[in-house]
Order: sequence, then C-alpha cells, then structure tokens
Amino acid sequence: MSGKRKAPSSDDNSNADICDFLIELSEFEKNVNRNIHKYNAYRNGAAAIAKLSTRVKNGQEAMKLNGVGKQMGLKIDEFLATGTLKKLTKIRADDTSKGISLLTRVTGIGPAKARELVEQGIMTLDDMRNNQDKLNHHQIIGLKHMDDFELRIPRDEIEELEELLLKHIHQLDSEYILTIAGSYRRGAKDSGDIDGLLTHPNYESSSGKKPHLLKKVVDALKEANLVTDTLSLGELKFMGVCRKNEDGHFRRLDLRLIPVDQFYCGLLYFTGSDIFNKNMRTKALEEGFTLNEYCIRPMGATGVPGESLPVSSEEDVFDYVGMKYRKPSERKQ
Repeated sequence: MSGKRKAPSSDDNSNADICDFLIELSEFEKNVNRNIHKYNAYRNGAAAIAKLSTRVKNGQEAMKLNGVGKQMGLKIDEFLATGTLKKLTKIRADDTSKGISLLTRVTGIGPAKARELVEQGIMTLDDMRNNQDKLNHHQIIGLKHMDDFELRIPRDEIEELEELLLKHIHQLDSEYILTIAGSYRRGAKDSGDIDGLLTHPNYESSSGKKPHLLKKVVDALKEANLVTDTLSLGELKFMGVCRKNEDGHFRRLDLRLIPVDQFYCGLLYFTGSDIFNKNMRTKALEEGFTLNEYCIRPMGATGVPGESLPVSSEEDVFDYVGMKYRKPSERKQ
C-alpha cells in the first residue's frame, strides 16, 4: 500500500546489482521524466530477474524472461561488461535529476513537489530540514524518519508488532479482526512497510461508513505508544508510524477498515501478489464473474454484473471461480 524505492526482494538474489540499477532507472523515469510506462517496465524486469536462482550471463539470456525486452537486454550487456551504465552516469551527474531523485525518497513527496522544491534551490535533505515551512505535515514526518523508512522490516519484527497490535486492539474490543497483508502474509523474509486490514462484525457495506471504528483503534494504539505519528486519518484508512519499543526503528503502518462482508475479497487483493491477482481476475472473467478488492459478482447475459455474492472466507472466492485454494505463500505468481 505504501513504501518508496523498494527493490524486489528475493531470498537468494544472485543478480542484486542488476536489479538495483534497473530500480534506479525506474525511479528516474517516474520521478524525473514522469514516464510511468518505463517505470513499470524497469520494475517488472527487475522483479523477473530477482526470481532467478543463478547469475544472468548476458542480455540475451535475460531477454528470455517475461518483462525483459531488447533495450533492457542491451543495458544488462553494458552493465555486465563495464560494471556501470553511461545513462546512469549521466543521470547521477545532473544536479536537477539528483535533487529530484533524492527528495522523492521522502515519503509524502512526489515528483511534482520534488521538482518544485528543486526549482526553489532545495536540493538536499539539509536544505529541506532548513525549509520545513515549505513542507506539509506528512512530508515533515517523512523527512524525520526517512532513514528508518528506507530499511527493510525483518519478518520477526512484524510478527512482534502484529502481536502488540492485536493485544491492544482486542483490549479495546475482542470482536475486531486484524490481518497483516502484503508480502508479509505471503511469507516474505522482510517487508517495506506494514499493511493491516481491519474489520468488525458490526460494520457491513449496507450499514454505511463507520469511521469511529478506525479512530477508536488509532487512539488506543497512540495511548499504548505503539503509534507515534499520524500521517493521515480518513474514514476508512489510517497512514502513520509505529515502533515496537523505545529502542526500535520507526516503521510505516497503514490500517484499512473494510466492511466485514467485503473483508475476504479485500484480504485476497491486498495479500497479492499483483501477478496472482491479475491471473485470478482473468480466471474469474472466464468463469462468468467479475472480481475486485470489494466483491465478486456474476456477469449477466447482457454483460452487466449482478449482486455481490456472499463471501465468508478466501476459500469461497476460489470456489466461485473454480480454482484450487492456494495458501498465501503460494501466491507469488
């Protein structure tokens, strides 16, 4: 749900340096050139290469992977031959590009804001610290905790935080359901941030929004000193900062409140992976359903979706679309 400059992680990535330069190029395309197509292309290429168990020998070999095209293959050849890229050397030497790339590493600062700051002569983190009047609350917190936010979060730390979150939430009301989704739920050894999905039996999609259910949780977590900062708090989503104890790192925490009748479609969606979700939505359409993060609905003969089908577990969705249930750890693609 959140996170910046997070490269694809793999338990044994023998091509980490190649993935790193592709991610650097992707960030340049997104933040400086504002080219989302190329950003996604480089990210997809890096993700495909990160899954390999052996070292890439050349660009031609890499091009056999889904997501690695000819131009990317040529860049891999250049990198393997020289240890660098002329394009990256040029990017790194350009002050504007360097400034934008650096500033967008702060959560809350997008490419447009970064360019605006750079054009005002704010090129470094120290410049930003000395000009906090030009930043909003979210950006000031992002700058304050930037070093911690860029660290990966070990799985055992998320497990400890999950226990603490559940403890304080259930002290408030034992009927709350909380699940940490994302790569953590898929079994990743580390994650970029913590994405929690929250629901309550009294909250159904037909009953209208119930923002107090989220606010009460956030207030309780603040009272327990588990949540240290609020980036934003809406009716259905909290974005903030947490840490397990006074000696711990500050971590990004998102909590999303979902109606109980939509919870398991939401859990399926926010667990991912993106590739798995795409494949499952395609399978649903083939079977005559439309599936999204809220619900699954049958497609009528006219192509108009019908009423939402009842879902009380992830297994229900698999059954509807005719797929064998796959545990979260089996949903990497």
